[in-house]
Amino acid sequence: MGSAFLILADGTVFEGQSMGALGKTVGEVVFTTGMTGYLETLTDPSYYGQIVTQTFPLIGNYGVINQDFESKKNWVRGYIVRELCEKPSNFRCEENLDEFLKKQNIVGICGIDTRALTKKLRDAGVMNGMILSSDEKPSVTEKLLEEIRSYTIKDALKNVQDNNKRIGSCLTTLTEKVKDVSPEQIRLSNKKYSVCLFDFGAKANIQRELEKRGCNVTVVPFDTSTETVLKLNPDGIMLSNGPGDPAENVEVIEQIKKLCDYGKIPIFGICLGHQMLALARGATTSKLKYGHRGGNHPCKDLSTGRVYITSQNHGYAVDAASLMPTARLSFVNVNDGTVEGIEYTDISAFSVQFHPEACGGPHDTNFLFDKFVGMM
Repeated sequence: MGSAFLILADGTVFEGQSMGALGKTVGEVVFTTGMTGYLETLTDPSYYGQIVTQTFPLIGNYGVINQDFESKKNWVRGYIVRELCEKPSNFRCEENLDEFLKKQNIVGICGIDTRALTKKLRDAGVMNGMILSSDEKPSVTEKLLEEIRSYTIKDALKNVQDNNKRIGSCLTTLTEKVKDVSPEQIRLSNKKYSVCLFDFGAKANIQRELEKRGCNVTVVPFDTSTETVLKLNPDGIMLSNGPGDPAENVEVIEQIKKLCDYGKIPIFGICLGHQMLALARGATTSKLKYGHRGGNHPCKDLSTGRVYITSQNHGYAVDAASLMPTARLSFVNVNDGTVEGIEYTDISAFSVQFHPEACGGPHDTNFLFDKFVGMM
């Protein structure tokens, strides 16, 4: 391994070893606390535009397993780990992580103090950074810092849309054909319910969980019109996770508002879908200091007082004070009190900020899919 450097927007430099592809990359540096599930992290479209830091010190120990991917490819801008396992041990392993990153053209760095980096991001907040493969320590000039600071995540939903081309037979999608498909063709004889899944960067396991419960799932692009959705005559509408600032998606939010106004189809939103549903119902969102990413976030069910451990990946949250009277707060984050779930009293709809479809775990809130099926 050659040398590599992580340069943060505040001028801080971490020196380590290069992994994955050689070169340079600029993105928003974030951290995730998951002890496992690095493959799901790398292939989660919600990480689009971000350089991901794994806080767990050893990554890659079970290698790369295509069947565990959440989409067909890697979406991160860069990857940071403390120690990279070069010789994985698992009977399902197909290749090592370094080989996978090279194939996906992802620039990475290992061998740095990820604990110190995480503490910096917690104190200062999420900031931009650059990973640079180089044998010589770079000069941190104002020009270099300006290049790092000027990076922004743009057109996130549009740029993750080839996520529709799914791995294996795990997910299907309607694109051009959607106009010509009748409700009878959508409903398969062995399926109980028909669900329209809006793909904002959907993780594959959302559809898996719905199909386990007897649903026929039709995946539609993020910009599908209300009229097209209603033509499919679904029993339920699923609003998926995805990347970026929810408030930027003005046209998508307007379509969700129309679906809510129609009011006859149950709606379930997860993560970005949760945020955009709230925006469509008159609430506001704001960016968190360093976000919630990992598999150990405690959330309290306000109806029972029970605390569930959840998987999360988001940098924005719904503002509790902005909720309309028809929106009832259902879950809150135990750590910081932020909004984690909303139920709507005037329409058949609910949403959560966390991931009940979490793979590889935890599965504490998996029952929310049963709730959605019950509503249908």
